[in-house]
Amino acid sequence: MKNFIRSIWQNPENNKSVFVIDQRFLPFEFCEFELSSSANAVYAINEMVVRGAPLIGVTAAWGVYFAYIEALNQGLGFDFIKRKSAELVNTRPTAVDLKTSVDKMISFIQANDVSESAAKELYGLVKSIETASENQCRDIGLIGLALIEKLYSEKNETVNILTHCNAGKLATVNYGTALAPVYLAHEKGIPVHVWVDETRPRMQGAYLTAWELAEAGIEHTVIVDNAGGHLMQHHLVDLVITGADRLTINGDAANKIGTYLKALAAHDNQIPFYVAVPSSTFDFQLTDGVRQIPVEYRNDNEIKQLKALVNDKIKDVLVMSDSTNVLNPSFDVTPANYITAFITERGICSANKESLLNLFPEFAV
Repeated sequence: MKNFIRSIWQNPENNKSVFVIDQRFLPFEFCEFELSSSANAVYAINEMVVRGAPLIGVTAAWGVYFAYIEALNQGLGFDFIKRKSAELVNTRPTAVDLKTSVDKMISFIQANDVSESAAKELYGLVKSIETASENQCRDIGLIGLALIEKLYSEKNETVNILTHCNAGKLATVNYGTALAPVYLAHEKGIPVHVWVDETRPRMQGAYLTAWELAEAGIEHTVIVDNAGGHLMQHHLVDLVITGADRLTINGDAANKIGTYLKALAAHDNQIPFYVAVPSSTFDFQLTDGVRQIPVEYRNDNEIKQLKALVNDKIKDVLVMSDSTNVLNPSFDVTPANYITAFITERGICSANKESLLNLFPEFAV
């Protein structure tokens, strides 16, 4: 394995490509994947080479930039860029960061000619989207850290945090969302322990969250998705922190499938349930998450098969009858009334329209 700081980084030799960690091979092998075309970016998002709403958003911005360079070099027009941008948006319909990044890029392109000089400015916009995403996650970490510090001062022993899916460095440019406060607490010497849900589909907690926590030297334990409520009943969880892929103006939050059940269990056991989310994940055009947020359904094989290391080779292993019918929704929606608060880059707020708009008045419509 290899220590890492960022999940996406520029080719040190030029600005014609970027590299990402190929998450399909973790935790068994650390591989890099080069993005140098719009087709590469579409593939990387669609096939889950990259995962996590913030990282997907940044990857999509690079994809639009590559489409622009392709149009410039091949004498193609804006229609080509629009078509490639639409392909990017359609890869993962639930996470709004993707569309937010693409829309920023398209707005700039529409206001400028397809030219060498504009390409340099567009490159600057990609880098600013990437930097802004990293800064948002750092600030989420600093603000969420205060919650962990308070718990530690009260109990004076290890703080037990339950998380769902992967919302750490692998899901973002750096730091993470839900895991950002955990990383910073660990760096300050606060003893933390993370309960890591396996998280279907693709076992993103067991494969990714556990791997990156191990890389950082943070105590953690992988649990089956249905064990969270049991742990809460037995006072083994101090707080829950998850990420989100889309947030409505009334405070509903879409996250990886199973998050809703964790929120219900936390509510029943009076355990704080926080959602760590950057403003890039807001979709304040929506008012009802359950009815309006599109839920992505993925391939049956992601349930029927598990990735395993067999004789030192990574293989997909069938774990049930191939003829079995399965349903594979990737996300569910946690209603606002089960969310204690949101941890954002500007502060902590309640899960309702008034509190959200107090922190982010620019989103008022």
